[in-house]
Amino acid sequence: MELKYGSATCTIDLPPNQMAGVIVPPPLVVNKSPEDIIQAALDSCNGLISPFRKGEKVVIVTSDITRYTGSEIYLPLLVERLNRQGIADKDIEILIALGIHRKQTEHEHRRILGPLFGRIRVTDHECDDHHELTFVGTTSNGIKVSINRRAAEADHLILTGTIGFHYFAGFGGGRKSVLPGIASRKACMASHFTVLNPGDGTGKNPLATTGNLEGNPVHLAMLEGCAMAKPAFILNTVLAADKSIVAAFAGDWLEAHEEGCRFYRDKFAYPLAEKVEMVIASCGGFPKDINLIQAHKSMEYAAQVIRDGGVMILLAECRDGFGNGTFFNWFRHKQLEGFEAALRAQYEINGQTAYSLLQKAQRFRIILVSQFPGEQVKEMGMIPAQGLDEAMGLAAGMLPEGWRCYLMPEAGSVLPVASESAEVKTD
Repeated sequence: MELKYGSATCTIDLPPNQMAGVIVPPPLVVNKSPEDIIQAALDSCNGLISPFRKGEKVVIVTSDITRYTGSEIYLPLLVERLNRQGIADKDIEILIALGIHRKQTEHEHRRILGPLFGRIRVTDHECDDHHELTFVGTTSNGIKVSINRRAAEADHLILTGTIGFHYFAGFGGGRKSVLPGIASRKACMASHFTVLNPGDGTGKNPLATTGNLEGNPVHLAMLEGCAMAKPAFILNTVLAADKSIVAAFAGDWLEAHEEGCRFYRDKFAYPLAEKVEMVIASCGGFPKDINLIQAHKSMEYAAQVIRDGGVMILLAECRDGFGNGTFFNWFRHKQLEGFEAALRAQYEINGQTAYSLLQKAQRFRIILVSQFPGEQVKEMGMIPAQGLDEAMGLAAGMLPEGWRCYLMPEAGSVLPVASESAEVKTD
């Protein structure tokens, strides 16, 4: 089997007695083109677009390069609808929801906008530029929400993106386009801090987990923040593992997102019969393994299939490094108790991801195939390998007799969900 690594592939061939299975999303039969899927979704928004008037300003929020959404397909179709309604190109702006991510390059803007590049104005959100932020309200748990001034002052705000699993917000898409997408750094941090239970040493809230929205404190904070921005509507895609658009949900920003999440959970959760001793996981290649913060998603899902003390080989090129300048510094904390205390004292979103990574590195044995120097990988509690062959050699000395392995060629695109019997077998 070929497993993607950056823009290349690695080959793995395990004997049948060692193969527990290949975990991939079920094939989706789609009889429409991506364009037809988007057009059908936009048709459902006619009533929401009809109040738009000539001369009004429209801001369209979309994701950055770390989250492929199919934007080069749906943005031109969305702009065409706006043009038909009398909104001129000069009155439309595309705002890249960076959250706290780095600015995009011109090449990345071209990839995101497709044929609209050079025609429609594009701006990167800047979470630290106070002149470009405006206060819109305070959530019920005290988060002061400031968002991008252009978005707040537009006559109409449209949110676009893609729906997928998120390891503590439950799902991506929808409300995340506002908080953290176009919010201040302080608001981003505060919304993510809700992942932790109140009280020192109490750890992560169990409801802040992949695929769950009900009672999820992070999701609830994001909902309140998004409501303050008063979006006109959303357009969210659902992508197959090959990045093709298989569905789209548009309409009321809350209802359409919830409908899309139900669809995604139904299609992309994988029922797991048993946990095993080993998993070999690929993020799915570039851009899913562009940096370690993005690759962590695949690590999180792959961890669901192995027993405590099991071995994970993760293929994650990470050509952009960690994804944030402060991420690696968190690994000066070697014990989880001290790490959590430091995180509570000075919370950072990337610190939360680092904490989650260290939890898994201490629970399992993770062999990372990446571009990172070996010493950095070791500092994070993982085992470095230069390639898949070396990783397999290292794993061989860690595994018991009769070990079995799952392969996850698109680990960030499918969530293994263990049955009660699978959980019992891990004890």
